[in-house]
This record gives sequence, structure tokens and C-alpha cells, in this order.
Amino acid sequence: MSAETRDSYQERILRVLVHIQQHLDEPLPLEELAGVANFSRFHFHRIFHGMVGESVKEHVRRLRLERAALRLKSTREPIVQIALAAGYDAHESFTRAFRVVFGENPSEYRDSRRAMEWPAAPSNVHFSAEGSMRSFVPYEWIGKRMEAQIRPFTARRVAFARHVGPYHKAGDAWDRLMTWAGPRGLLGAQFMLLGIVHDDPETTPPDKWRYDAAIGVGENVQGERDIGIQEIPEGRYAVALHHGEYSTLGQSYARLCSEWLPQSGQELAAAPALEIYLNSPKTTKPEDLLTEIWLPIVA
Repeated sequence: MSAETRDSYQERILRVLVHIQQHLDEPLPLEELAGVANFSRFHFHRIFHGMVGESVKEHVRRLRLERAALRLKSTREPIVQIALAAGYDAHESFTRAFRVVFGENPSEYRDSRRAMEWPAAPSNVHFSAEGSMRSFVPYEWIGKRMEAQIRPFTARRVAFARHVGPYHKAGDAWDRLMTWAGPRGLLGAQFMLLGIVHDDPETTPPDKWRYDAAIGVGENVQGERDIGIQEIPEGRYAVALHHGEYSTLGQSYARLCSEWLPQSGQELAAAPALEIYLNSPKTTKPEDLLTEIWLPIVA
């Protein structure tokens, strides 16, 4: 079952890669790509990033630049026209992006006598005029294997403070929640620090990321002002332990989706991810922080 499921995930991502190549001039919204792969849009990007080694946006941008490089070498099209076809409205922005990937300006690249070489790609997928993806190699993470368990989550009523914006600025939400909860005696020895992650930072603009800093509360507790009350329903979750700084949580999400998930026989459900913080950044070194990542799976 594990090998069969893993091959199924690879085949579904392969369909997406072919679709991208065949529609490279189109917008390619995530909803469309998730539908091609028959994955939930909610977690599609994490699966793609984990298996391909780059985000959808990074992948599409690189392919368009590779196509531009091929046109520079094989045609005499004006550079401005090639830039527009690659999705750049300004020659300057195209030049900067091209230089980052190929190491020189478009005009220098066109005039050089060197043979064309593709930049490195984690999955070995490059632009192909025929849309052929025979070279696809699922990205492999180096290091200790990602481990996860399937665990039930009991329905829990929580008080929360909502943060909208970059996740590294969510400390204010925690300060507001703790300031409210402390005087009400809600921070006993067994209270849980829990984050509700509504948006994938790879697919949502940073100024719109939604994150709830939360603690469990009883039925008699009511919210007030900017402190709300919500219930997280019961469910089954894939749970993995992340070691280290919160800024590297994305790597563990990607590994969970690309290593463990394809071999598990499970499908992710369309619901927010949860993060349970096992120690505090106020008393723990960043490299020693422990966070449980809970990804919802279909019952």
C-alpha cells in the first residue's frame, strides 16, 4: 500500500508539472492546479513544495525564465518581447531576474558563445517545448527521516487573539491573549499554547496571513473585545515534532507532506493546521524549541 500510494502522489504531481508546461502563458491559479492533482486546495501547495523542492510560484518563474533563455539563444526576437512573454512588464525587472538565475544580462547571454545550460532544479524538471516530464525526480530531503503519527484531536473550546500579517509578528497576539487570560486564572499548570494556522504563507500575501494564538478554556468562559471564543472540532491528525526556530517550521510542513504523507495512505482534509508549543520562546533557546505540527487528515 505504501509504495502504491507514494507512486499515486508522484503521478498526481507529475500531472500538475505537465499541465504547467502546457499552459505556461496562463495565470495557473492554485485552485486549478489542485484540481488537476485531485488534492485539496487547502494543502496542495505544501505537497507540491515538498515533492518538487520549490513553490509553485518559484517553479513557474524559473520555467518562464528558462524558456526566455532558449528564445534568446535560438531566435532574434527583441528582448522586450521575450521579457513580456516571461511575465515581466519592465525590461529592468526581467534583466534582474534573469541575472539571478543565469549569472548575466539577457543581452550578454544571447551574445555569448557558450552552450546553453539549465540552472539547478531540485526535481530535475526544466522547460520543455514538448511538455515532457520524464526527468521528474521527487525532491528528497537530506537528514533524519521525518516521522509522524496519526492521532485523534478531542474537540476543544479555545479563547484566541487573531493576528493578521507575517507570522513572525504574531507575538502581539500572544501578549494580548496572556494579558487577558492571566487575571482570569486561565493559565494553570495544564494549559496548552496552541496556534491555529489558517493560511499557507507560500500562497497568501503576507499582509493577509491569519493566525490565532489560542488556549483551551471551559464552557463558562466568554470572550470580550478582541479576544474571541471558537471550538476546534474533533478529528484525525498527522502529528510531527519540529525541533528548532519557528522560522523553519515551513521546512517541517514540507517534509511531512512530501515524505510521510505519500507513504501513509492518507489524504489531508480541508481544515486549518494546528501548532502546539511544548516550550516557551521566553525561556528556551531558539534551537531547543519544540513544536508539534498537526495536519488534519480525512476521517
